[in-house]
Amino acid sequence: MRASVAAALGASVAGVASADEVSESDTPGAPSVRGDLKRFSTTAFGAEVTGPFVFEDGSLLYSLQHPVEENPEPFGRAAVGYFSGFQFEFDGSNDDFPEVGVPDTEEKQREVRSAAGDYEVLVQGRESIDGGDARLGVTQTPDGTDITQEVFAGTQYGGAATNPDCNQFVPTNDDGTEGYLFTNWENSPGEITRVPLSQDDDGEWSADPENAMNLSDTESLRSHGGTRINCYGDLSPWGTMISAEENYAHARVTRTATVSDIVDAGSGEGLIGGCQFWNRPNPSEIAGSIETYAEDGDLESSFSPQGYWALTGVEFLAYYLGAEQADQSGDDNLATTPIDDVYPNPYRYGYFVDVREPTADEPESLKYYVMGRASWEAPDIEGDRKTVYGCSDGDSKGIYKFVADEPIDEYDDTDDIAGTLFAPKITNDAASVADSGERNSPAQTPLEVEWIPLGSATNGEVESWVAEYDDVTQADYLEAHAETDWQSDPAAAVREADIEVIENGNRNYISNEAIVEWATQYEENGPEGVDEELRRVPFLETRAAAKEIGASIEFNKAEGVDSVDDSEPGDFVYFGISEFNDALADDEGDIQMDRVDGGVVYRAELEPDYNVSTLEPMITGPDFTDSPEDADDALRNIDNVYTMRDGRVLCCEDGFGGPARSYPNDGLYVFQPHVRLDVSSVAVGQGDAVEAEVVARNVPDGIAGGEFTVSVADPDVVGITSANYPDSVGLSEAPTITDDGATASFRFADVDDAMEPADTDFTLATLTLSGRGAGVTDVDTAGSFDDDDGESVDVEARSGLAITGPANVGSGGDAPTDPDGDGHYEDVNGNGRVDYADVELLFENLESDSVSSNARAFDFNQNDRLDFDDVVSLYEEVN
Repeated sequence: MRASVAAALGASVAGVASADEVSESDTPGAPSVRGDLKRFSTTAFGAEVTGPFVFEDGSLLYSLQHPVEENPEPFGRAAVGYFSGFQFEFDGSNDDFPEVGVPDTEEKQREVRSAAGDYEVLVQGRESIDGGDARLGVTQTPDGTDITQEVFAGTQYGGAATNPDCNQFVPTNDDGTEGYLFTNWENSPGEITRVPLSQDDDGEWSADPENAMNLSDTESLRSHGGTRINCYGDLSPWGTMISAEENYAHARVTRTATVSDIVDAGSGEGLIGGCQFWNRPNPSEIAGSIETYAEDGDLESSFSPQGYWALTGVEFLAYYLGAEQADQSGDDNLATTPIDDVYPNPYRYGYFVDVREPTADEPESLKYYVMGRASWEAPDIEGDRKTVYGCSDGDSKGIYKFVADEPIDEYDDTDDIAGTLFAPKITNDAASVADSGERNSPAQTPLEVEWIPLGSATNGEVESWVAEYDDVTQADYLEAHAETDWQSDPAAAVREADIEVIENGNRNYISNEAIVEWATQYEENGPEGVDEELRRVPFLETRAAAKEIGASIEFNKAEGVDSVDDSEPGDFVYFGISEFNDALADDEGDIQMDRVDGGVVYRAELEPDYNVSTLEPMITGPDFTDSPEDADDALRNIDNVYTMRDGRVLCCEDGFGGPARSYPNDGLYVFQPHVRLDVSSVAVGQGDAVEAEVVARNVPDGIAGGEFTVSVADPDVVGITSANYPDSVGLSEAPTITDDGATASFRFADVDDAMEPADTDFTLATLTLSGRGAGVTDVDTAGSFDDDDGESVDVEARSGLAITGPANVGSGGDAPTDPDGDGHYEDVNGNGRVDYADVELLFENLESDSVSSNARAFDFNQNDRLDFDDVVSLYEEVN
């Protein structure tokens, strides 16, 4: 989320920036789409499009986030609404709605628009709930006082209840027509609301605000310190609301700097991040004070710590926890009275929050401390219920991964949830400046990702580390960093403490030296070889720790991540990068490509273990020097992404008023991917045979017929020995296979209408592949199809892999096998089961020809090489 530019500028409907205000760029492929992109809606002036949700019947809602008050009612107040009279058909086709035109008049720019259904408001921020004792989205003190600037003096992160974001619906009946709508409110203190919804016989939805509740009032959330800046989220596979805390103020260092840069320089001047001033009296005014210190000669120059502006609302969070209000007024924001009784712990914010009992009278909630601390925009929990991908919003941030040891919802005690936190490393040379010095276009260059383990722990362990900082207050900031008595001379004490923190860091929390020492031990001994006291570092200071060990913490505004519900291997995860600039387009780091201020949407295919290793650019936004002719219909500054069950993706914009377009409004687009022609990857023993399926995926409008081929790149590894169609294929020409078994060709017509768009995935053929010699080869596809309307279908060919293993590993025994079909030979001795004997045999023969010639089949840790960690990974799988 970005602050509302429109609110600052008033009622002007012109764009708020021009092409002259951004760096000149002319990036190849910007804008572009690998599929079909169609605009469904534009939102009211000043508002982002956030929080899309699609009900079981195809109804759509989204949030009207921070519109300007000058819009006509009901579009001048924050709200959540749905599109009455419209339902998606889930046939994979964008033909189920007409595209809405650009808002080319002031009247159109002032309202929520769609050519398919009317936007009907369900609830609005600040409306009365709970018998008038509370207002929707407005947090309260423990004694029931609204925390707003009308009641309390101080800074607030956005007006209370003005920023509704994520929406997730939890049904309470089998038909999905009744239930609770959970909504995030992107403020500090943060809020999650629960509103009863119901659908009538005519398909219309209505809300019951009288029985709505603010979850911040529950004892469960208060015990975690409440929340702050609740942004997007996810509906978990176990049917609960997951809320993400977008704690921008967590930045330990500014942009591309590292903690070791500060230690080496002996000062954090120009390098320190905003989080180091968390418990400073009047923390969000630190930038103004730094300017004063520079003018007075205490610092060499003025600078703004990254994330300092998001320290607004921290004192209000203290009042939410029960602190007495302190007078923090004074000249230059220095003569202040610190809050010294109750103060929020910074290490309690920046997590995923799970509303674990969503339908209870008072829902229970927990924070996933073990998944790392960041400015989380969004999580995506995969269908294995163990793997979680998360996007951290802001400049020079990360895309992280967490993998639990067991399905997350199966732990009896949530404190026992255990797993490993990972940071990304971009490895392909094409992502950086080539030898010629020329930059590649992000529209044309995938990113290859390896995942670096940061550490392993349990949720209870991490929370116990967090709890050690619960009693730190603003008074501690002054007492730890200033010799001057703050009670006698508060202005001098604040100045003295600020200078000390800038030079040596905030000693109330994890020290700079501890982070550098953790990284040193990590490099020497690995993530499990650090001192017990240092194990907390990557979980509490996730971004800083990842930077220290060389992770690619370069993404700018990673704002969206989602996959289909109950995702499986072969499904896609979509990642939205709102702006491809700054650290992604500079001269340092692992990513150095052309600048695209309009951002990029990537997709990554889930591998058998739910890992992703390649981010493919699917949608590239405009350069901000592009003309409106190119930019008006392009996706600009992606925010939330929402993958529907038919494979289409809702794409929300967060680029209000920027250059390039002829209009300032953000919109909701629907992305329809190209049809994919997939062939499954297989592993086979020499002399054995295995079947592989050819599948058409993401097929809209059915298939009338077509022709396709499957080719083996190296027929000395595997050969195609037979092929057939499934019974559902009506009229077909017998498959032909070349004499060398390298290529099979197919031709068919769906005369029985078996491939109607009731489903969007169709099995077209089955191949028998025989192992001929040890090695690995690509299996490629190509094809052309017509849909049921007689139109040509754009086909994206996808390759698979075939691995033929050795006759045996070691002396004697049978050929190794792949029991679970994931392309790896877990059954090393070929006896039909996976046990410790397989681990021993791999260990003894790790450097043998039979293993090294089939490295891909035994690369259990998937780091593209054979090493002893492959033995460990197989052992962990056995156990």
